[in-house]
Amino acid sequence: MLQGKTVLLGVTGGIAAYKMPNVARMLKKMHCNVHVLMTQNATNFITATTFETLTGNKCLIDTFDRNFEFSVEHVALAKQADLVLLAPATANVIGKIANGIADDMLTTTVMACTCKVLVAPAMNHNMYHNSIVQENLEKLKRHGYEMIDPVCGMLANGDTGDGKLPSEETLVEYVLRELAFEKDMQGLKVLVTAGPTQEAIDPVRFISNHSTGKMGYAIAKNAMLRGAEVTLVTGRTALEPPMFVKTVPVTSAKDMYQAVMECAKEQDIIVKAAAVADYTPAHTADEKIKKSEGELSLALEKTTDILAELGKNKGNTVLCGFSMETEHMLENSRAKRKKKNLDMIAANNLKQQGAGFAGDTNVLTLITEDWEKELALMSKDEAAKCLLDELLKIKKNKK
Repeated sequence: MLQGKTVLLGVTGGIAAYKMPNVARMLKKMHCNVHVLMTQNATNFITATTFETLTGNKCLIDTFDRNFEFSVEHVALAKQADLVLLAPATANVIGKIANGIADDMLTTTVMACTCKVLVAPAMNHNMYHNSIVQENLEKLKRHGYEMIDPVCGMLANGDTGDGKLPSEETLVEYVLRELAFEKDMQGLKVLVTAGPTQEAIDPVRFISNHSTGKMGYAIAKNAMLRGAEVTLVTGRTALEPPMFVKTVPVTSAKDMYQAVMECAKEQDIIVKAAAVADYTPAHTADEKIKKSEGELSLALEKTTDILAELGKNKGNTVLCGFSMETEHMLENSRAKRKKKNLDMIAANNLKQQGAGFAGDTNVLTLITEDWEKELALMSKDEAAKCLLDELLKIKKNKK
């Protein structure tokens, strides 16, 4: 995912430095070229050898170290860098860079970089909120540095407060947002729906389906990584919502309809990947329905067809739906696309190996008015990318 990209990790002398070898390892697994620069104080918490073993590159500490191939090392690295992640960033180093002080390998390199610099402050709660530190952080922001805010939790001294370095996974997500994809969807607004809806029978029971939301979440994340402003309207799932995405949780089909319609008109692309109930109980009992002798009849009524409503007045918005079938997949999906006035429909067959609910893979057939494209078995992340590639082409042709 990060092949051909170079990330500089700047590690300073805070206890949270212990997290950074795992960040380096995670980036390396994504085929990223990782260089680590440490302050002398950071070596009291973690060794250079650890980073060198994980990255395959020399860990730089001393500006005047003669034990490397001759070059002006901080300038050479600055030219290579696609991104700098300064984490943990102590008050000391933040203050130095904010005031133009470059007196070691880390600060000289960072200040020679022209690429994006992410700064993740980590320190004692009171130190973080010191007005001088806050002033230095604001100064860095004015000069184009981006902050990764610390999280609240137990700090090294036993206090609880904000000042804690976010998780390794969170730091890596910030890197991925910057570098994982070309920002070919920059400036576009994308709405994605995902997951199942739940239609209440009584306070205890509901009607639902087997959707896990994985496909919709993959689409939302892929669009975000490509620069889009993404809104994810999601039914209840066990998934963690993608970072940097506006997430709107809903429960029922009615909830989803209202959430979608509230923001549909401002969207450039809408992808309806949610498995929305077609029917809902005509009446929801206020109390739990007790078991009794004989059969129980449940009257159902149709829910509002969100896709059909969107298709009536879509304007210049590119509208994509999903079609989960168990038989006659192509015929049924073609008819659904035409009936609901969709630009594209993504069809899959629940009975096909590797497709359908719950799994990490899918087999999609993309259908438009003019063409059909059968995708191979692939991960849902890869399928999301292929689907958005085609929707982006449609959007460009609509202008």
